[in-house]
Amino acid sequence: MKKVRILGIESSCDETSVSVVEKNAQGKVNILSNIVKSQLNIHQHFGGVVPELAARAHSEIVDKLILMALKEANIKFKDLNAVAATAGPGLLGGLLVGIVSAKTLSSVLNIPFIAINHLEGHALSVHLEKQIKYPYLLLLVSGGHT
Repeated sequence: MKKVRILGIESSCDETSVSVVEKNAQGKVNILSNIVKSQLNIHQHFGGVVPELAARAHSEIVDKLILMALKEANIKFKDLNAVAATAGPGLLGGLLVGIVSAKTLSSVLNIPFIAINHLEGHALSVHLEKQIKYPYLLLLVSGGHT
């Protein structure tokens, strides 16, 4: 098995995150970069997330975070094997920013686009660090009011 590198974009609510993960020839997964930009300073004045402001903030920063994630991972666009983005559930405007960004990269680089379910991502992220065997019990709580 060869190395596989995937750039992931998360923009389902009020944080924009771009990461690069790598699965090596032995099957071990490494997080090469994880860049997160919070929007807390934008939304705190309103007592909650304002979807339109969140979407605009994602669109203003996602390209910069992509470049930062690649730089931190010490790789180039040509080193990617796929691009992934959160496809839901989440706030529609933010999801669209992430999906369009990822699909554009996927098209330009001629590599696969992978749509990720936000909740499945939370539930399965444990597998990045531990080899957990099924079945297992999981409590999934997500959102700003949880």
